[in-house]
Amino acid sequence: MEERKSKILVIEDEKNMREILKILLEGEGYEVSTARDGTEGLGWLNRDIFDLIITDIKMPGVGGFQILKKAQEISPETLVVMMTAFGTTESAIEAMKFGAYDYIHKPFKIDEIRLVVKNALEKRKLRGEVSILREELQTKYKLENLVYRSAKMHELLNVLHKVAQSNANALITGESGTGKDFIAKLLHDLSRRQKNNFVSSNCAAFPEGLLESELFGHMKGAFTGAVENKQGLFEIADKGTLFLDEIGEMPVNLQAKLLRVLENGIFRRVGGTSDIRVDVRIVAATNKNLTEEVASHRFREDLFYRLNVIHLHIPPLRERKEDIPLLIEHFIKKFVSTEKKISPNAMNLLINYSWKGNVRELENVLERILLMSADKEEISVEDLPSEIVISSPATKAVPELTKEGFDLEAFIAHIEKRYLLEALTLADGVKTDAAKLLNLSFRSFRHRLQKYGIK
Repeated sequence: MEERKSKILVIEDEKNMREILKILLEGEGYEVSTARDGTEGLGWLNRDIFDLIITDIKMPGVGGFQILKKAQEISPETLVVMMTAFGTTESAIEAMKFGAYDYIHKPFKIDEIRLVVKNALEKRKLRGEVSILREELQTKYKLENLVYRSAKMHELLNVLHKVAQSNANALITGESGTGKDFIAKLLHDLSRRQKNNFVSSNCAAFPEGLLESELFGHMKGAFTGAVENKQGLFEIADKGTLFLDEIGEMPVNLQAKLLRVLENGIFRRVGGTSDIRVDVRIVAATNKNLTEEVASHRFREDLFYRLNVIHLHIPPLRERKEDIPLLIEHFIKKFVSTEKKISPNAMNLLINYSWKGNVRELENVLERILLMSADKEEISVEDLPSEIVISSPATKAVPELTKEGFDLEAFIAHIEKRYLLEALTLADGVKTDAAKLLNLSFRSFRHRLQKYGIK
């Protein structure tokens, strides 16, 4: 397979210099894009990922420092080389303090820039290989408790892997019980912040005054009961991740203070007079529709866009039913040490139940079932909670007996035919196996098939 060409972006406002660099670097076998100023360079960064950026420091409008900062936000693996004229070396050195790989004096020697670019790309390649190895190890150990086979969950995990290394804020949406807290922790564990704190808070668990103190801390005497200075979660999560669950429940007044931290990384403790600066990645979660909350003026639009840089939506169980058997198997292994089977009919009911509480509800139900059927080798329909059995389509179709009455024989025939067909489906059309699923003799099963004209 042909090796991918390294991609380089050259941002230079001098046309001749820009064209010289393009010709030189393409001659070395690189794929080169050019921008005539910083604004055009930002446009390139928003629609493509580069291995290396070579940018002038001083340009009209958007300068090299802004390019460096944006590159670090969008693609931290991209290396940046700064170009500077003699007499402005201090600016270039300052850029390296902020994360630039190297700097080059203009006018430069051809061999010099060849060497800088070669070394930078070799470092980029090595860093990428280390990142892949680290991700493989992390995936092996961090994802071991995530059970799925559905396409929707594959898609979610693919997005999560792509954005984990970013410092951008994330918004996780999904119904109650889908595992938003698990995905938030996974996002942290796969990020560069994994060695620092992962701190979580439920915004619905505190009244407004206490939630502000919980997040930002307070000074002694700030309010009744504040007997000492207290760090807030933002300080504790510095250089790490802060998970704000139920963000849709945060009072509007407090949303404004949260927005300030997201915009400039600065806040004050309750009752404090000095600013505190932190570097925190915010991962928020909600089961509310924040777009509707914004339209109803219960949630700030500017805060919503600050949080919704990365959107991770966890589908409910009813939209990924193929995951339910795997989850059931996982929870059985978790709760009991002996082998436990589930009858096909019981499994069918569990798969087709609505699961309004999603994975959390499924886990709780399985734990209860296993406790109540501890002396049995197989879980049957009789072991399931009544609400699951009653919710099945067959049971829902039972008409209520009134003075007008109803056709009992027709109803029984409808139910019998339905289970005959389901048994054949589960048995892949093998009649002897289908008969066993319904606890019928083969002769009796065949008779019923003939009775209802099922071939």
